[in-house]
Amino acid sequence: MSNFIVKKVAVLGAGVMGAQIAAHCVNAKVPVVLFDLPAKEGNKNGIVLKAIEGLKKLSPAPLGNKEDAALIEVANYEDNLELLAGCDLIIEAIAERMDWKHDLYKKVAPHIGANAIFASNTSGLSIEKLAEGFDSDLKARFCGVHFFNPPRYMHLVELIPTASTRPEILDQLETFLTSTLGKGVVRAKDTPNFIANRVGIFGMLATIHEAEKFGLSVDVVDDLTGAKLGRAKSGTFRTADVVGLDTMGHVIKTMQDTLQDDPFFSLYKTPDVLAKLIEKGALGQKTGGGFYKKVGKEIQRLDFATGEYVPGGAKAADIVGRILKEKDPVKKFKAMRESTNPQAQFLWAIYRDAFHYIAVHLDTIADNARDVDFAMRWGFGWSVGPFETWQAAGWTQIAQWVKEDIEAGKALTDTPLPSWVFSAPVAEKGVHTAEGSYSVSKNAYVPLSDLPVYKRQQFRAPVVGSTTVDARTAGTTVFEDESVRLWHSDDEVLVISLKTKMHVIGDGVIKGIKRGLEEAEKGYKGLVIWNTDAAEGGAFSAGADLQSALPAFMTGGAKAMEPIVRELQDCFMAMKYSNIPVVAAVAGLALGGGCEMALHASKRVASIESYIGLVEVGVGLVPAGGGLKEAAVRAAGEAKGNDILQFLKTGFTNAATAQVSKSALEAKAMGYLKEDDVIVFNPYELLHVAKVTARSMFDAGYRAPLRRPVPVTGRYGWATIRGQLVNMRDGGFISAYDYQLGDTIAEIVTGGDIDQGSYVSEQWLLDMERKAFISLLNNPKTQERIMGMMQTGKPVRN
Repeated sequence: MSNFIVKKVAVLGAGVMGAQIAAHCVNAKVPVVLFDLPAKEGNKNGIVLKAIEGLKKLSPAPLGNKEDAALIEVANYEDNLELLAGCDLIIEAIAERMDWKHDLYKKVAPHIGANAIFASNTSGLSIEKLAEGFDSDLKARFCGVHFFNPPRYMHLVELIPTASTRPEILDQLETFLTSTLGKGVVRAKDTPNFIANRVGIFGMLATIHEAEKFGLSVDVVDDLTGAKLGRAKSGTFRTADVVGLDTMGHVIKTMQDTLQDDPFFSLYKTPDVLAKLIEKGALGQKTGGGFYKKVGKEIQRLDFATGEYVPGGAKAADIVGRILKEKDPVKKFKAMRESTNPQAQFLWAIYRDAFHYIAVHLDTIADNARDVDFAMRWGFGWSVGPFETWQAAGWTQIAQWVKEDIEAGKALTDTPLPSWVFSAPVAEKGVHTAEGSYSVSKNAYVPLSDLPVYKRQQFRAPVVGSTTVDARTAGTTVFEDESVRLWHSDDEVLVISLKTKMHVIGDGVIKGIKRGLEEAEKGYKGLVIWNTDAAEGGAFSAGADLQSALPAFMTGGAKAMEPIVRELQDCFMAMKYSNIPVVAAVAGLALGGGCEMALHASKRVASIESYIGLVEVGVGLVPAGGGLKEAAVRAAGEAKGNDILQFLKTGFTNAATAQVSKSALEAKAMGYLKEDDVIVFNPYELLHVAKVTARSMFDAGYRAPLRRPVPVTGRYGWATIRGQLVNMRDGGFISAYDYQLGDTIAEIVTGGDIDQGSYVSEQWLLDMERKAFISLLNNPKTQERIMGMMQTGKPVRN
């Protein structure tokens, strides 16, 4: 075994991408130094300092915890180049100008350490040309490493070697990017714009072309090409506005300058409508106008014919919406192609153009079809890649239809589909099979990478058509019903996966957890709570299943809810005091009861993208699954004999204001995660790390914690918090009902109307939670909030 440990990273260029890459390194506990030009006035590091300050204001937040901005070391090219010698990885992220990059490389090259990897975050310039002028040693350690914006959230990083890059350099970098920074790495060939931008920008240009041809407005196109196709809900034109029309123009210019021999070259002309917007300085969201413009409260759209902004909001035709809802892709594509509706014809045209393009270019831009699909899924937010879509819709039939359109002059070029599309083995099996994905250059199916880092991913990202193991059925099932599945992989750890919608917690889940605890105590080293959609943005748990509890409430009133709440509390306490470690593998939303489930685990292993909080006040209730009890217990533990109230403020405020962490790092600062809880950056590694954690806790001689009495602040603490709430209510910051809810939470976390310094049991606090919850259920204002949330999905303020 040989470790490649990145002890420090340097990022050259404190622009939008450079600063955010530096921020994500800090998220992952990787020391980083951020360079830029020396400022002409004031502090010489002023440019970098301004960029770091800007990170705190960006949305979505690049930093998991804003306070960590201070951990980014600042530097400039004039005074601090010697700092490069201590860096194992240097990422250049300056503007996309070959001459500027070469000038910078001449400056920094003498200071780069003998074993450091040097990489450019170019979005499309030739890596081979960028390396011109390097000595052979540095050239062997140079490559492209293309992050996607925003780098914390976009899973894709493209890795592009030169002809001289040493293979082990790429392997080391892929390992670091995958596990430490949590990225999905795709190796691309050194062609203009690499894979994702090449296919994605072509797709946007083709969409603009076909929209004009079929006379469709930008709002209709966005409705058609967003969530309805399983792509970013912003669609095509709004996405362009967000990216920046100047940025899009630059990428198109790269294609114009470097792809003259491309059969689709005529499409790479900057569309007139885009050129006019750029000329006017209407660059999209950053300038307040592009394809869309906000006028007052109204979002207006650009009318291509007049160049003026007009009211927007038009949607796809109902008949086309029905076609897109068809579950069977074969039937869906047949209906799309045969429809006479211009919107359906437009959709067939953009799919046909994409299939035509990726087939013609697969050989030159990627090693295999899977890399194209992953690039589009991870870099452009598509739920299904273009080759996957083609194969699912019937490889041969789609190929035949594309061929017919090319011959009829309906396609963007008369270049025929390459022969491999119609030949064995692809004509018989498609491009994705159990053996791997098709590579044109090898005329064979290429399996997934076998780098050791991927052993940390029990269930790797699948592609449609491959027989990747399905996490929903993998391993040995111990028990399964409609709510949960208990299973294992012969590795001494029992896993419980919730099957309810958004993994809400109802009677079935509670019974499943209790059964899991019994089974695990009989013959396993631990129980892991992990959901099969954790890596695909699924929730850990959106909380208690209010919908399923509604019938009991309707027939028996609030009192009928008491045994249900008690059952939930008992379940979570059984988790906390289990004789084997219970590890919560948290990813995505962990709200209300979902947060409480995580709080009662022996340990939490959380994806960086974990959004954790007690949100019950939004529906006029207070946490009743032990969340407030845990706030009191943890505050008492942290106080270590000092004034508990100082340590209780965070837990109280979190619950009273329904604050949700914007990352696992922030969840630590808020106290929802403990200091020794583990944060995982790659969601595909979450299950592996959770299992390793459970086994190591067991092997270290795990014992359930002893039940201890809890010291509380009593009426002194309650009165102190109440005084602050009165000020907020009287100042108009909270409503009278918010005050009542806040006061109820204060009563519970302080132990209520008892002496300061009293000791109470956890059960005392749980009883207070439960009684308050049942009492509030009877309140008409709470009922208003619950009904409002169930009908609109938004909190009602009353």
